[in-house]
Amino acid sequence: MASVFLDDRWLPKSVLCFRDYNLNKLVHDLIAGITVGLVALPLAMAFSIASGLSPQAGIYCAIVTGFLISLFGGSKTQIGGPTGAFVVVVAGIVAVHGIDGLFMCTVMAGVLLVAMGITGMGSAIKFIPRPIVVGFTNGIAILIASTQVKDFFGLQIEKVPGVFWQRLESFATHFKTLNYDATLLAAATVIILIVCRSVSNRIPGPIVALVLGTAAVFLFKLPVETIGTRFGGIPSGLPHIQLPRFHADLIHGLLGPAVTVAMLGAIESLMSAVVSDRMSNDRHNPNIELMAQGVANIASPMFGGLPATGAIARTATNIRAGAQSPMAGIVHAVTLLCVLLFASKLVSYVPMAVLAGILMVVSYNMGEWREIPQLLKLTKTDISVWLVTFALTVFADLTVAVEAGMILAALLFISRVAATTTVSQVTDDYIEDGRVHILQDKDIPYYATIFRIHGPFLFGATDKISVVTENMHKLPPVVILRLRNMTALDATGLFAMEEVARALQGTGRTLIL
Repeated sequence: MASVFLDDRWLPKSVLCFRDYNLNKLVHDLIAGITVGLVALPLAMAFSIASGLSPQAGIYCAIVTGFLISLFGGSKTQIGGPTGAFVVVVAGIVAVHGIDGLFMCTVMAGVLLVAMGITGMGSAIKFIPRPIVVGFTNGIAILIASTQVKDFFGLQIEKVPGVFWQRLESFATHFKTLNYDATLLAAATVIILIVCRSVSNRIPGPIVALVLGTAAVFLFKLPVETIGTRFGGIPSGLPHIQLPRFHADLIHGLLGPAVTVAMLGAIESLMSAVVSDRMSNDRHNPNIELMAQGVANIASPMFGGLPATGAIARTATNIRAGAQSPMAGIVHAVTLLCVLLFASKLVSYVPMAVLAGILMVVSYNMGEWREIPQLLKLTKTDISVWLVTFALTVFADLTVAVEAGMILAALLFISRVAATTTVSQVTDDYIEDGRVHILQDKDIPYYATIFRIHGPFLFGATDKISVVTENMHKLPPVVILRLRNMTALDATGLFAMEEVARALQGTGRTLIL
C-alpha cells in the first residue's frame, strides 16, 4: 500500500513541479501570486459578506484554503478559496443552523471530498450532464446578483429576506431609500471592470476598482456604507485556531447541505482545473485535487473560514500573470496574510457599494449565459433538464436542485442508453449498404488521421475524446472524427466535440466530422 501512495499518481502537483524548479519560475510565481492575492482580497470579503458572515471570514478562508489547495492539490495553477457557488447555500445554512452549523457542515463536506478522492471518485463528476451544470450556474448567478441589490443601490433595509421572491418584494418596497452616491460608485465599479477587461486580461480590474472606489469615498467623504461602518473593520493579526463546536442534534439536518457543499465544491474545483489545464497546457489529477479540497474544507472552519473550492476567475488571473507552479498559489495566500497583518486598517475604508459592483460582474461572468442559445437548439429533454435545474435553484433550494439534478442525470443516462439498443435482421442489402463504409480496403493519406467514436457519446463518456488532443504535436494537418458507429449524442457530448474542434483549429489543423 505504501508503494502505491509513493507513485506519481498520488503525489501533489507541488512535489512534481518542484523537481525541476528554478529561479526563473520562482520570479514568475512571485509576480503571479502577489497579483492574484490582491485580486482575491475584495472577492473574498464580498463572498463572505454576501453569505451573511463578516469580511474577515472570507480572508481567513482564502489564506488557509488557498495555501492548502496549492500545496496538496492536483492542479499546477489552481487557486482555491471562497467562491460565488457557495454564497447561496452558505447563507441558507447560517440562517437555519447558525455559524456552528456552517462550520460543522463544512467539515462534513471536507470529509466527503477526501473520501471521494481516495476512492477515485474524481472522475465520477463527469456523470453530471452539461444542461444541469449550466442550470446550476445560471440560477446561482441570479441569486448572487439579487443579494447585492441592497448594497449596489444603498437601500435602507434592515434585513434582506432569504427567499428570492420575498427579496424582490423587499427591494421594490424600499427602493425609495436609494442612495445616489452608492449607486454611482457601484455603477462606476462595473464600468471600470468592463473597461479593464476590454483593454487587457492582464489588468486586475477588481484591484483598480477597489483602490479608486475607496480613494473616492475617503477623499470626497461620500455618505456611503463601508466595511468599517458596518462591521467595525477587520481585526489585525494572524487567524486564531478555534475548533468548531459539534452539536449531535444538527448532524441529521446537515447531511443534505453537506452533500450539496461537497458536490458543488467538487464540480467547481474540477471545472476550474479543466480551465487551468486548457490555459497552461497541463493535465490535473482529479482525485488528488478532491483530496486537497477536502483537507482545505476540514481546516477552514478551524480558523473561522467558509467552505472553499477552486476559483475559475482567480485561476485564470493567476495563469495570465505568469504562474508556473503551485508556488504562485502559496504566494497568493501569503500576500493575503500580509494584508491582514499590515494593512487591515485600510481595508475598513472599502465601500460596500464597490464590493457589490464587483460581485455583480462576478455573477454575470459565472452565469454561462452564452451557452443558453446553444442549449435551446438541442432536444426537448436537454432543455427541460436545464429549466428544471435552473428553476429549482432560484425558486426552491440549492440542495433540492442538486438532488433533483443527480436524479435527472441518472434517469437521462438510463433512457438514452436504452434508446440506443436495437435488434434487426442482417440481410444481403444491409451487408452491401455497409460495404462502402468499411475502412479495411482503403488507404489513409499521410496528411490525415482518423479517430472513431463507438457507442453513445453522452455525459460520463465525453472525457474519452481527450485521446484526440493528448499528443497534439504528433497529429497530421487533417483530423477525421468518424461518427458512423456513434449511437447517441447529448449536449455534453456536443460541448466536448466543440472543445476538441477549438483546440485543433488553434494549432492550424482541420477537423472533419
